[in-house]
Amino acid sequence: MKTMTCKQMGGACDETFSAETFEEMAELSKAHGMEMFQKQDAAHLAIMEEMKTLMEKPGALEEYMANKRREFEAHPDDE
Repeated sequence: MKTMTCKQMGGACDETFSAETFEEMAELSKAHGMEMFQKQDAAHLAIMEEMKTLMEKPGALEEYMANKRREFEAHPDDE
């Protein structure tokens, strides 16, 4: 099990998520992002705009996700 913050996953706050796999962590982060979008949280909306711009470049999102996967895998397990 690993615990990472929203910021560590590319977001805007210090809320933490715990997951066994990168896929689980990504889903938790995505759900949190959707919640923040519904709340119209300014900091998260700014990050979402950056992501929207990133997705316009071919291959950029895949590279971003590969980097986040590496960060997840390198992150220490919870004790």
